[in-house]
Amino acid sequence: MKKLKIFPVLLAFLLTGAIQAEAGISFPEDKEAIDTTNFIVYTGTVVDAEDNTPLPFATIESEGTSIATVTNIDGEFLLKTSRDVQLATIKVSYVGYKNQTMYVDGFRNLDNHMIRLQPNPVALGEITVRSEDAEGLIGEVLMNINDNYSTSDMMMTAFYRETIKKWRNYVSISEAVVDIYKSPYANSFRYDQVRMIQGRKSADVQKMDTVLFKVQGGPVTTLLLDIVKNPYLLLTEEYKEVYDFRISGVISINDRLHYLVSFDQKPYVETPLYHGKLFIDMDKLAITEAEFELNMDNEEEVSSMFIRKKPVGMTVIPDRAAYRTKYTIESDSTWYFSYARAEVKFDVKWEKKLFKTQYNTMSEIAITERDDKVAEKIPYKERYKRSQVLDDLVYVFFDKDFWGGYNVIEPDQSIESAIRKLNKKFLRENDLVTP
Repeated sequence: MKKLKIFPVLLAFLLTGAIQAEAGISFPEDKEAIDTTNFIVYTGTVVDAEDNTPLPFATIESEGTSIATVTNIDGEFLLKTSRDVQLATIKVSYVGYKNQTMYVDGFRNLDNHMIRLQPNPVALGEITVRSEDAEGLIGEVLMNINDNYSTSDMMMTAFYRETIKKWRNYVSISEAVVDIYKSPYANSFRYDQVRMIQGRKSADVQKMDTVLFKVQGGPVTTLLLDIVKNPYLLLTEEYKEVYDFRISGVISINDRLHYLVSFDQKPYVETPLYHGKLFIDMDKLAITEAEFELNMDNEEEVSSMFIRKKPVGMTVIPDRAAYRTKYTIESDSTWYFSYARAEVKFDVKWEKKLFKTQYNTMSEIAITERDDKVAEKIPYKERYKRSQVLDDLVYVFFDKDFWGGYNVIEPDQSIESAIRKLNKKFLRENDLVTP
């Protein structure tokens, strides 16, 4: 049996949770109904058509509009629209699967609103597979990092969102626009730095009663999901010793062929690690997307990785933790970090209480602007620290006029859809980027 010491320490900074509670009694409660007075709500679950496996982070969108959302780690989604907006069709898409478009009326008639997507592998035909050895393919990817990703530092602007749900109800919604000093991929010893520009926090959420749930690190920890810049998360030099890799097929993403490489933690490794998929561009041998989940078999050790503080008498068990990372290729044939999302679900139970309470934390970051001409490190006093909590900092940086007409962004809306609203013109009007 092999137990690695390095992974828990690094993982503890990834969506680290702090749970505190006031004195009082926690009562069980039912999942509250969703208010549909002013909105039309579409809910459902997206699964693999062959084995009914839930598909996390699938995209659900109304074609021709900016209305979109993504599924959670259980494949569930909620798409909410104003009653004065008439939707005609809903499109569901997921990497490696055939898109499914349906009329709204047809969607309403689905059995349990279950959407089953068919896998869409690419027939190999004349395609030459460079390496049947998945481990060798990963090795080539690592050797090509300096050729495929930026070797110079740069400044980025990003939109960051962080939410906490208690059952179906939001108990915390925080959003911010941040500056990012992105260090070169060629230097793994230089870390990315973050500075808050402006932020907001929703006040129209359900009170959390006796439990105060906080997430530390905010955009700083979410940036650690840049697995190419931070290979120790998945692609440490020991990857051959701790993971089993296999080439599962070839798929097309944005008209580019990709190897689909699946990986699982080796059975003799005791430390909770990951299982998931890497999407590797066949031409450039660059990782363009990654989806992975934490191994939850050892509940006690997994809980110690996430939970920093909790009251006596409370048991907190992480139920599932799922992560996604995406990169975008530019005209210079260089790949750039563009998006990351982390979602963790917890079960919370008090001693001698019959019912548990479920919490779901989600954080995601999307890059809106990039400038590789003027890059300056962020002064230490201005940097966002891993120990800080966005929910607390928003009050310092809050500006009620900052968001202007975009203040109607719904928490269930896709962050990428929100980015379409926070466009270049809007950011420039607020002096956030240099034309």
